[in-house]
Amino acid sequence: MGAVAEKRNSTAFRDSANKALGLNPQDANISKAYLLVGFIALLLGGLMGVIQGLNRAGVLELPTWLNYYQILTAHGLLLVVVMSSFITIGYFYAGFSHTLGGLLPKVRKMAWIGFGLKIFGFVLVVIPVLMNEASVMYTFYPPMAAHPMFYFGLVFIVLGVWMLAAGAFVNVANWRKNNKGQHLPILAFFGTGVFVLLVGATAIVAVEVIFMIIPWTLGWVDGINVMVSRTLFWAFGHTAVNIWYLTAVSAWYVIIPKIIGGTRFNDYLTRVVVIALVIMNITGGFHHQIIDPGISLSIKYMHVFMSLAIGFPSLMTAYAMFRVFERTGRRKGGKGALGWLRKLPWGDVRFLAPFIAMAAFIPAGAGGIVQSTNQLNQVAHNTMWVVGHFHLTLGMTVVMTFFGISYWLVPLVFKRVLTPAMNKVGVIQTILWTIGMTIMAFSMHAVGLFGSPRRTSFTTYGDFSSTLGWDPYMAAIGVGAVMLAIAGVLQIYAVFNMMFFAPKGKTEFPIADVEPDEAPTPYFTERWGVWVVLMLIVVAMAYVPPLIDMIVNAPPGSPPFKTW
Repeated sequence: MGAVAEKRNSTAFRDSANKALGLNPQDANISKAYLLVGFIALLLGGLMGVIQGLNRAGVLELPTWLNYYQILTAHGLLLVVVMSSFITIGYFYAGFSHTLGGLLPKVRKMAWIGFGLKIFGFVLVVIPVLMNEASVMYTFYPPMAAHPMFYFGLVFIVLGVWMLAAGAFVNVANWRKNNKGQHLPILAFFGTGVFVLLVGATAIVAVEVIFMIIPWTLGWVDGINVMVSRTLFWAFGHTAVNIWYLTAVSAWYVIIPKIIGGTRFNDYLTRVVVIALVIMNITGGFHHQIIDPGISLSIKYMHVFMSLAIGFPSLMTAYAMFRVFERTGRRKGGKGALGWLRKLPWGDVRFLAPFIAMAAFIPAGAGGIVQSTNQLNQVAHNTMWVVGHFHLTLGMTVVMTFFGISYWLVPLVFKRVLTPAMNKVGVIQTILWTIGMTIMAFSMHAVGLFGSPRRTSFTTYGDFSSTLGWDPYMAAIGVGAVMLAIAGVLQIYAVFNMMFFAPKGKTEFPIADVEPDEAPTPYFTERWGVWVVLMLIVVAMAYVPPLIDMIVNAPPGSPPFKTW
């Protein structure tokens, strides 16, 4: 009993010290490294983006040594894989440290090993991309084949993710062992869901890369089953985007209420939303193949339902967040139907950026529903509409939330403060990013409806009259890309200022409390083993029947092609 009491006292002391310090300095170093890499990736990926936008607008001709599809590949990998994942991991590892009383020493080691594996993997990926030997874009669809080094790099990235996920699970398990019967702190609860999804999604793409693509690119097998590889990719690819979305949602539920001076929405509902998003997420990837041949109508019908099911927790989130805003605004004196809106801190970039991100998810989510349905997808599939939807979802909803997070997380881990000047830079940057993304995404949606294809470099199609009508929209895409580039540079400037030049001081980790009279949350929400089993059952229902059919009735395998 004495040892148990001593251990509890030690844990309590560590919790208190952590709250006083904001973050253990050794743990802060981990988040610093991940955030630094994440924002450097934003700078490089953003540069690739503006070059792409100006090329598609027809105002920038690429030199002969630089391939359009190289830029497209680098842009996708840097922003979707590197920036998003590194900021997510830096954010959640800071959250684990703060809410679980610090990271265990072995978890710190695992986090640094994971960092090393991911960086080594990205170096292996980048080399063939720079050599124009891997311009296969973010989707890396077979039968397009990159240099084998590209795929070996992906393997190391996945190994890094698994190491980080294992570290997160070890720390969570240790906390639960020492706090039996208590609910996992809400930010750690979100983090657990994110790492469960990361393991699930990367396990699927690992099967594709290790057992199909690498033997194929090394010449050990003659052909590859293109349908199976596409299916495995989208089980990963769409889930990856939703993982970044769940990360943004965690900030909306947990952080934003504190920043605006309010309280969290119902804790029970919040945990149910996380559980629902974890169980139903991976199956959502199949709607990318809704018009692919070789898949039965019954399977497609089931997947339309499964894809649309993800919308329910999103609708619950929309209600919850606007209820929090209204409740807080009214407590601050807001009157009338919309008077509470005036009481929200619009001049605080930590709120402004995530709020616009939430608002952007309304059209982004609606676009996603369009693409989940067979008939409407027939119109939008493989057009610029999809690119516009992707930029609204990831580039606006997720990235703007990450920007908002950076204005308190970066000062917190670097032991500095957000100054009024940097807050003003952030507000200007948020407005510029919003206008630029609105112009670009709207133009992409519109020109997509007119038939302009995606994944295509600049062409006038022999000055064909119909396609020349796309030109004004392409010019607008270029204008939007330039504005985004300027906003991106401002964001990088603000982040590096907060890292190295802002005044030293203490920044609070803003985690909101629930309402004082709220009913206790049922403990069954903590049954993570049950939620993971349910997730696996749903994934099996969605993917086993079509994959068996694709393997048993496999089309002829395809040899590798280099199409660029």
